[in-house]
Order: sequence, then structure tokens, then C-alpha cells
Amino acid sequence: MPSDMANIQGTGPGTGNGRKVLVRVRPRGFCAGVVRAVDIVELALEAYGAPVYVHHEIVHNRYVVDQLRQRGAIFVETIGEVPIGAVLVFSAHGVPPRVREEATERKLRVIDATCPLVTKVHLEARKFAREGRTLILIGHRDHQEIVGTSGEAPLQTVVVGSVEEVDQLQMEDPERLAYLTQTTLSLYDTQEILTRLRQRFPKILGPASDDICYATQNRQEAVEALTREVDMILVVGSANSSNSNRLVEVAQRAGVAARLIEDGNDLQHTWFDGVSRLGLTAGASAPEILVEQVSQRLANFGFTDQRDLDLIREDVRFTLPPELAARKPVAR
Repeated sequence: MPSDMANIQGTGPGTGNGRKVLVRVRPRGFCAGVVRAVDIVELALEAYGAPVYVHHEIVHNRYVVDQLRQRGAIFVETIGEVPIGAVLVFSAHGVPPRVREEATERKLRVIDATCPLVTKVHLEARKFAREGRTLILIGHRDHQEIVGTSGEAPLQTVVVGSVEEVDQLQMEDPERLAYLTQTTLSLYDTQEILTRLRQRFPKILGPASDDICYATQNRQEAVEALTREVDMILVVGSANSSNSNRLVEVAQRAGVAARLIEDGNDLQHTWFDGVSRLGLTAGASAPEILVEQVSQRLANFGFTDQRDLDLIREDVRFTLPPELAARKPVAR
């Protein structure tokens, strides 16, 4: 157990002081890919002026999207919504090749904010496709990241999201298979699916290194550690954020009550009946300002003893696209 974790033990009502404790675990909030994506939109607005168009939400967080929209970003679902010759940013989740082709046809000035870790998965998909393998892509089939990755080889890709779906697979050539995963999945669920895949298809190949990103893993491990010390955990994140939802599931799988909240306005007094030690984290696309807002609201609910718990150090940084690299992003 980390020494910081030991420091929060014995701080609940059982010690006699009766105070409610809020433990805010780190790492939490923005990952390097999200920082890069948000910086790209902000720097593009600064460099080219409004409007700057963004293909889908730049990241899955309502607050972040609303803030950028107020500055002049316009979020679109299709390339056809973007005026010919305009500036277009691809979101952090990546896009299929056909979207890039459409952007070229419309002579758009494209700036790619795809997370480098997602780009890695795309490159792996192309490699396996060139080798003539059928690709089994593990993830949520309607998620933008999966749509983008499967678009690299749509005729050779099958998406599965559960062990049950693996059991239903009927492959023409079980000796020419490969698998990849969405970067924001549950470590637990993914391992179950991979175990079953290898049981059914012993010759299946995978990537040289894990596709689930470092930030997803770190936040899930931090939540798992936190479950041993608190009565309940709140996760700040939007409902369409895959990694935020997985954090809730990690806590619940450990037997600890957990709720996903957009911001402090979602909090309800009745949630905290009998809760003396409360954990707080945030998904990889949720900004720290929302964590602060939630913390302030929780103080009004009696959680006045607030402390940060640092479990895993993160120092990952991703470079900006060449056309924006000379501009200095806002410190976060």
C-alpha cells in the first residue's frame, strides 16, 4: 500500500472526530492525448481565427466542448457540413480513411488531433490487413474510435464487445486472425475477452504492446486502490465518455458504490447517507476545474476534510502538429 494511502486510514467517524473525508485520487482528469487535442483547437482558433470546424466532439466532455464552442469552434458530424477550403480538426478519437478522403475532396485545411495512441492502433490495423488477416477489434462498435479503426480495413474487421460475442464468432480461416483493442476499455473485461479469444483461436496474433492507453490503465488502477479505503466513489465525466464509465465499473466490481457525474450540479444529499469517506476522480477527458467545482459543493455537504492522494506519477507529453508546433499552448 502506498504511504499516502496509509495516511487516509483512521480519518472517518470511527476516530471520534466525526468529520467526513473526501479523498481526491491522482492520476485523474486530462490525459496527454486530451491536452494535445484541446490545445490544437485553441491554437487553431488563434492561428486562423473563428470559425474552426471540428469533426465530432474533440473529446467526450460537454464542458470542454461548450467552452470551445464559445470561442468559435463549430462541431460537425459530417464533412459535408464544412465549407470548402475551411479549417477542419479531426477529433482525438480518430477517423476512418474515407473521412480523410472526403476532406481532401473539399479542399479542407486539415489539422489532425487524433491521439497518438489511437494512431498506433490504426497503423497496427493496416499492418494486419496487409498480411491478409481478419482483424477482431475489441470495443464498443458505435464508439467513434472503433468506427475510425475499423474503417482501416472494413471488409476484414469484426467488432466484438463481450465474451459471449467471441463465442458466436465463426471465422473462415482461424489461423489468419489478429486482434486489437479500443484504447479506453476496462482492463478486466478486455482480459476476459482476450483469454476467450486465445482459447478459441490459439494462433491469433496481437499488437506488440498493449493498446489500452497508459492513462486508462493508471486511472483504473488508482480507482481500484481507492475502493479499499472509501465508502463511495464519484467519477467526474460525461455519459458518452468510455473511460469515465469504465472507472465507475471498476469501483462497482470491487463492491463500492459509484456514480458518474457531469459536474457539481448532479450531486444529491441523499447519496451520502452513511458515507463517511468519499472518493473522487475524473475521466481522462474531464478538466480539473470540474473536480474543483465538485469539491467545493461537497464541502457544503459536510466533506470539509479534503485531501489529494497521489498514487501514480504521469509525465507523458505529445508533440503538436507541425503547423501549430511554434505556438505556445495554454498551461494546464
